[in-house]
Amino acid sequence: MPVIYWEEPLFDRDAQPRLELLPRGAGLTVARLHLPEDMSPTVIRDAQRHHLDLLLRDRGIAQPLLWYYTPMMLAFSDHLRSDLVVYDCMDELSAFKGAPSGLREQEAALMARANLVFTGGHSLYEAKCRQHDDIHPFPSSVDASHFATARHPLAEPDDQRAIPGPRLGYYGVLDERLDLALLAAAADARSDCHFVMLGPVAKIAPEDLPRRPNIHYLGTKKYDDLPAYVAGWAAALMPFALNEATRYISPTKLPEYLAAGRAVVSTPITDVVRQYSDMPGVHIAEGPAGFTAAIDRALAQSPTDPRWLAPADAMLATMSWDRTWAAMSALMSRKRLAAQAVSQPGRRDWAAPVAPRVARRPAFDYLVVGAGFAGAVLAERLARGDGARVLVVDKRPHIAGNAYDHQDKAGLLVHQYGPHIFHTNAPRVVEYLSRFTEWRPYEHRVLAAIGEQLLPVPINRTTVNRFFGLALSETEVARFLAERAEPIADIRTSEDIVLSKVGRELYEAMFRGYTRKQWGVFPDALDKSVAGRIPVRSNDDDRYFNDTFQQMPLHGYTRMFENMLDHPNITLMLGCDFRDVRDEVEWRHLVFTGPVDEYFDHQLGPLPYRSLQFRHEMLECARFQPVGVVNYPSPDVPYTRITEYKHLTGQQHRHTSISYEYPSAEGDPYYPVPRPENAALYARYQALADAEQDVSFVGRLATYRYYNMDQVVAQALTVYERLRARTAQPLPAHAARA
Repeated sequence: MPVIYWEEPLFDRDAQPRLELLPRGAGLTVARLHLPEDMSPTVIRDAQRHHLDLLLRDRGIAQPLLWYYTPMMLAFSDHLRSDLVVYDCMDELSAFKGAPSGLREQEAALMARANLVFTGGHSLYEAKCRQHDDIHPFPSSVDASHFATARHPLAEPDDQRAIPGPRLGYYGVLDERLDLALLAAAADARSDCHFVMLGPVAKIAPEDLPRRPNIHYLGTKKYDDLPAYVAGWAAALMPFALNEATRYISPTKLPEYLAAGRAVVSTPITDVVRQYSDMPGVHIAEGPAGFTAAIDRALAQSPTDPRWLAPADAMLATMSWDRTWAAMSALMSRKRLAAQAVSQPGRRDWAAPVAPRVARRPAFDYLVVGAGFAGAVLAERLARGDGARVLVVDKRPHIAGNAYDHQDKAGLLVHQYGPHIFHTNAPRVVEYLSRFTEWRPYEHRVLAAIGEQLLPVPINRTTVNRFFGLALSETEVARFLAERAEPIADIRTSEDIVLSKVGRELYEAMFRGYTRKQWGVFPDALDKSVAGRIPVRSNDDDRYFNDTFQQMPLHGYTRMFENMLDHPNITLMLGCDFRDVRDEVEWRHLVFTGPVDEYFDHQLGPLPYRSLQFRHEMLECARFQPVGVVNYPSPDVPYTRITEYKHLTGQQHRHTSISYEYPSAEGDPYYPVPRPENAALYARYQALADAEQDVSFVGRLATYRYYNMDQVVAQALTVYERLRARTAQPLPAHAARA
């Protein structure tokens, strides 16, 4: 998974706020925010929040796993939603010199929010274990193979080469955790040895560092270079002070020193004594005399002596970072599963077929056929709004109907049944759906492949100018199209409406062939409502829709449906046909969202629907086309359009996923075909439907209407209001057969 490591801000006197992204390989990116000096804490917090939100949005990370090393990061990230929050408590930061005010309060808030807490050692665990009910100690681990290279000859670093031996070395931050007086005393007592100190100076003044001819401060070094320095040392040092800042530490450097084949001299840090006191290669001592004597014992041990190396290697074999991560990961997986079981009791894998369980023949207030928009909205409202018992059945093995989306093998979110773009002018619909999803702004854009050009759809000024090779203004474009438009007094078909707006050239190039492929008939045989949905513009607006609300569910449609159907009063039967269950269970009222002619067993003849076939592909490139959808109107191309889903979802990925769309007369019904003869046939089915008692027909297929998603939601909400106004009727109106 991609990992973003958010650093503390860097403050530059003349800097403008900017976020620097530093790739570090293996999916890791370091985010470094540059800010001007003299900003107030509130402004700093708001700047970090703003840039973090932009980064997550740009990377398509909707609900990150949040991993905190310091509670101070909570201040600008506490608004983020997450499936799992981990607090990796490496140190008692409040005991450090210059600890920020409010740190303890922030840690308490983080403890309250965290699902899991890890501590960097046993002492810290003992100090924190009563503050959280799922906390686990993880003492320092080691990349043994990396540091084991120091056991073999390595090229001497330039700044260490001239330092005489024997050398005693330390790497790490030079701060208040070091016993500087002890370092000075050891250097004085062992003037024949040279003390090499690597690392940055922090929270203490450089002039406070002891200065001796045999103490050498070489500054910060890269992790990759550390083995080369350690290879030149006779022994390694950990001259830590015994104070509040070191009370709970479990130094990572100690197993690294052992992996490098160097004996270690340390002061009696609690976790060092606890874990390493019996290790022959670790010499623990307190005070200048004891520390100096321990140095003598370490120098007497050969870096190749198996008597101390073998026990060290046996311990190191149990301390790999991979082993630690496996343990952490297992805890995280368990926590996620437990959280789902608590927050979503009885929830099953939504995509798995579920066999009907009808042996007990439970009674329901409502049987809802179909788990798409119409069925899910009504099921949710009836269950949550009225406390009704609702059974939802769907022949497909998943919820969300044609809006179903899922991650493909590359981890890209794709729409299984073609692109579903949410747009509406209905605040009521937005308010309702916002209970179950956050949103991601997205304005849909479509291009049409006309010859060698990609032209905007709907037709706008750019389309006209590029198609005709002109350079017209908005006013001129409007006049130009009006001159080419064919006056039609009685507009009935889609051909009529297009010709009356843009004329024959654009009609032939962009509409005629596309409509023939999409609907199986030419536009002159299709109701005007189909082409009437597409505007014509004289300006440069290249958005496909004009609606005031154009956004996509932040975590996808399926997640939104999961939230909608997550109620104890809702029972799901997926992979189950209505015919298989209707005579086996009891219900008071039926909500039917499938094809209306199917409900009546096609007794008046089948209603025509158009179906679609899809060919999904994952491509090893970051981007395939410039917009989400490219139409192919040419009759010589078998598909109607190609969708690239990363445009819709905002995901950032080195691969991309596309789908080719092939309209068909056979297959699952997608669209009612709006023609006069079909409307007449539906009117006869509608009469049958109106005569049905205790059945509501809802949705695109059940009412034979070419509805958008928001229109289906609005229709379902209206039906719900009508149903709740009905007088309650006793069960069973439709009883199961004996």
